[in-house]
Amino acid sequence: MIRVRFAPSPTGYLHVGGLRTALYNYLLARRHGGKFLLRVEDTDRTRLVPDAVDNILDNLRWADIYPDEGVGCQPEGEHGPYTQSQRLPIYRKYADQLLEAGLAYRCFATAEELAEMRQNHGGYDRRYRDYDVAEAKKRADAGEAHVIRMKVPVGESLEFDDLVRGHVRFDSNQVDDQVILKSDGFPTYHLAAVVDDHEMEITHVIRGEEWLTSTPKHLLLYRFLGWTPPRFAHLSLVVNIQGKKLSKRDGDVSVNEYREQGYLPAGLLNFLALLGWSNGDNREVWSVSDMEKVFALERVHPSPAVFDFDKLRHINQQHLFAMEDTAIADLLPEWFTKAGLPVPERDYLVRVVGLMKQRCSLLPDFVGGASYFYQDPESFDETTARKRWKPESGELVREFADRLQALPGWTAVELEASLRELCEARGQGAAALIHPVRLGVSGVGGGPGLFEMLEVLGREVCVRRLRKAAEVLK
Repeated sequence: MIRVRFAPSPTGYLHVGGLRTALYNYLLARRHGGKFLLRVEDTDRTRLVPDAVDNILDNLRWADIYPDEGVGCQPEGEHGPYTQSQRLPIYRKYADQLLEAGLAYRCFATAEELAEMRQNHGGYDRRYRDYDVAEAKKRADAGEAHVIRMKVPVGESLEFDDLVRGHVRFDSNQVDDQVILKSDGFPTYHLAAVVDDHEMEITHVIRGEEWLTSTPKHLLLYRFLGWTPPRFAHLSLVVNIQGKKLSKRDGDVSVNEYREQGYLPAGLLNFLALLGWSNGDNREVWSVSDMEKVFALERVHPSPAVFDFDKLRHINQQHLFAMEDTAIADLLPEWFTKAGLPVPERDYLVRVVGLMKQRCSLLPDFVGGASYFYQDPESFDETTARKRWKPESGELVREFADRLQALPGWTAVELEASLRELCEARGQGAAALIHPVRLGVSGVGGGPGLFEMLEVLGREVCVRRLRKAAEVLK
């Protein structure tokens, strides 16, 4: 059975890159009927953010990505605990095993010595690698601060087949004697990840490209401990449209910020999936359930993926358009509250959504981008007024308002017929009134179909706004 894990460090809130990694792991598990685990790697005690784990769990729930096992599950599962700070005796056991086998050693280098080594040698010079084992144990037993380093063999070719990048080779002479257990008793990422992946029976490790150079160290630890390593897949970097590393300005921000902008989970996940994966058929819009049926690591490409905001908004718009009007309406009350507006009656809001759906990319667009559906315009677009409001417009608009007041019915068809009849009687083309009426009722020059908009706004609102526009616009 395929077993994969998402193993974030709670040193900050969940970013979009982390969500992409979680998604790929989740999709692979679902594709093959496997298990998706959530593990918290909290061994970097100096950078912990107190509510980061809650944030990660909340955002995964928002994205509808639920682990089968691990942190957040009730019960967590049989391979726990799944939080690394609760597994310290396990790491100590394996570190001691490596020491006894001569595959690791105690290092007593001070911070000052390490700084001097970096300056003169470019890094740790392995001065304690062949230090007398008995003397090292004596110093350790006496309480002297030290770390444990793995003993990387010299002159070896360390090779593996990456599921994304193909065959990868490292020269062991370029791999340092990595610290695996720190002086405070906490493991480094390298030991903890290897031990946990083995004990949690992980079959595939899908993670970011930044961990590629760590893989030879991990493979050595698997060899030292006599374990079979999982398959590795290192995901491509995400870059901006200039091909440079993604920054906060380019979109490398927490998932919270995309939620606050009004993206749908489905839209964001669809976009993130395409940052490195395609099914080979140029299909652009995917639901998570559809991706679960076809996702394959063989279709993940190693070249950098471009984070394009226009594409993100376009994909989100496609997901909005595919939703039922009622489903969208049910998501909007919080956006009215954020805008300081009363929440409209639901049936009315559903009708607004139906008119605006093709014109909205984000959930707040149904509020701020359609404000004239909820309140009278406080001003009129000057550019449209100069272009569309003619000297005779005020009189035409006033007469049309009178006609609307007396109109027997109130459908888009009847509203259009009434406008065209008036224009024909006055010897004018319909455009002479269509544009001033739109400006008068909405304050802007564009929007959904005029007569459908008037039908939704209702008689009282339309008549009131048109009469006001005829007075204000000269």
